[in-house]
Amino acid sequence: MRFTTLLASAAALGLLAPLPLLGSAQAEGTATRADVMPVKDIKPGMKGYGLTVFEGTKPEKFDVEVIDVLKNFRPRQELILVKTKHPRLEIVKVVAGMSGSPIYLSGKMIGAYAYGWTFGKEPVAGVTPIRNMIDEMERPLPKSIDGWPLSVLPRAGDKKQKHAARSSSQNRFAGDLSGYDVGAHAKQLAKRQQKSMGGSGTATPVSTPLMIGGMTAGAVELAKELLSPLGLEPLQAGGSGDIEKDAPTRYEDGGAIGVQLIRGEMSAQGLGTVTRVEGDKLVAFGHPMMESGVTALPTAVGRVLWFLASDMRSFKIGMPVRPVGALVADRQASIVVSHSAKAPVIPVKMRIKGIPGAPDQSWSFEVAHEKFMTPAFLAIALGSALQATGNEKQDVSWTAKSKLKVKGHGTIVLEDFGVSIGGTPDPNEFIRSNLSRAVGSLLNNAWEPVILEGAEMEIELKYAREILRLRGAELLDPEVDAGESARIRLTLVPYTGKTLTKIVSVPLPKHLGGRTVSLSIGPGYLERRELADPENVSELVANLQNPLFPVKSIVVAYQDQDGAVSYKGRVAKHLPPGAMDAIRPTTASVAPDSFRATTRTVIPLGEFMVGQDQVDVVVKPILR
Repeated sequence: MRFTTLLASAAALGLLAPLPLLGSAQAEGTATRADVMPVKDIKPGMKGYGLTVFEGTKPEKFDVEVIDVLKNFRPRQELILVKTKHPRLEIVKVVAGMSGSPIYLSGKMIGAYAYGWTFGKEPVAGVTPIRNMIDEMERPLPKSIDGWPLSVLPRAGDKKQKHAARSSSQNRFAGDLSGYDVGAHAKQLAKRQQKSMGGSGTATPVSTPLMIGGMTAGAVELAKELLSPLGLEPLQAGGSGDIEKDAPTRYEDGGAIGVQLIRGEMSAQGLGTVTRVEGDKLVAFGHPMMESGVTALPTAVGRVLWFLASDMRSFKIGMPVRPVGALVADRQASIVVSHSAKAPVIPVKMRIKGIPGAPDQSWSFEVAHEKFMTPAFLAIALGSALQATGNEKQDVSWTAKSKLKVKGHGTIVLEDFGVSIGGTPDPNEFIRSNLSRAVGSLLNNAWEPVILEGAEMEIELKYAREILRLRGAELLDPEVDAGESARIRLTLVPYTGKTLTKIVSVPLPKHLGGRTVSLSIGPGYLERRELADPENVSELVANLQNPLFPVKSIVVAYQDQDGAVSYKGRVAKHLPPGAMDAIRPTTASVAPDSFRATTRTVIPLGEFMVGQDQVDVVVKPILR
């Protein structure tokens, strides 16, 4: 019997209750207010106004006319299309930074200016219904987020959740923590963002301009590379987060609001507009910033300087003028901010040595506490500080010692090393630093929330050309007896002076007999130690302490046939035959992880070496 016939028979017998009509009541949100107009009452041709800051801190009106309503634009969310009319908007069209500007018809709020089309030639915007946004504001908040207490003033009738929460796992790095990489993390988030928001030609959130102040052009370019795919548009602007004495002390509908990711001697804030203030809380943007769910990021009252016209996407130029409150939720329809909440920040200090006479050798700033933004902006800011202080067009070797204070786990001491040919290291170098990796690994761990209480870096540069380039490697004996050493002649070229040669010996155990062994040769600062996968934060902290081989050394490595295992934070190598069978449990599924061991020979070197090479040696079989 066909399925439809079965349904009809069941309905006739009264076995099925009538299905409810699937109307659009929930598509615009469920919250009701006397001064809010439901989407069902909105008709084409209706006229009203919006509020946004054109200059300074005071909102001004602009005219709007309804085009129509797009049904089910996002899951259970409509989109109201409007034309905007204002002398400035006729020039700039759709403006990044206007996200959240409240829109009114017949004196009632209908929603927030939030969506637009890239390269649009007329001032047409998409409005997120205000009831969807108020629904987000009314959702209860946990007592803490990622271990940080959310002390938010309650409204009458508010029910605050008693549990602690962790920020969205969607923002967590999906990869091996030991190989944490800011660039890879950015690509993961961008891929998710693109799937969520659709491709070109669709209405997309009006991008959030990220006003960057006090940083070099190289740092801004790196910020664009990492953040533009996430809907944030880094712009060289200004602002330090200092308080202007006559700046507002509270947010207001239509006022400018900034989400501060860095503040101090360098700054970065995402600029948008407040939609609606109700008591301690407010909603803004009309779209997510990063769709992080419950979060905690510092916010500030913003001041707008100008609307800058662009064929691609115009934007507001502005800066923070008074820190107030924190962003506490970041979801599909809006961000939610609390006036009373405080967000965690990480104080960062940097001292630069080895540049006599440089005026700016010490830097100080604060970075927001977030899984991706913290390691990203830490690297961007440190790289900017170094470029600003010692931007020289000559070869440089550098060493950096960092301290990272982890609440409940003490202080981690880290070292970074590098060689930059032809100029001062750019911010990309710091993305790959052990400090950035450690911060990313800790904040993205899957076991427990981690609070970082501070970071310090002291970096020393040497412009003397104390660098050797590995030109080539040559085996002195193409074949060697098992148990003997392979001798390799290395040709090293200094940047001044004569070419050098160095002969290194690499022991080859007897069990390698009958094999051709590939010997890879490289500098110690590129070799990471083999460490057991951590099973908790304490083991992760221990692994982060000493990840590299000596920086001024040559490391010759080969893949060994001997077995190796890692288990409960420890690594055992060169196990005898049958050892794995003996240690593998028969009554439990938790067992040591086995892998092929890498054997390394470390040869001290008085200078940094750059370059890598490989040679293959034949190990003669043992004659019986």
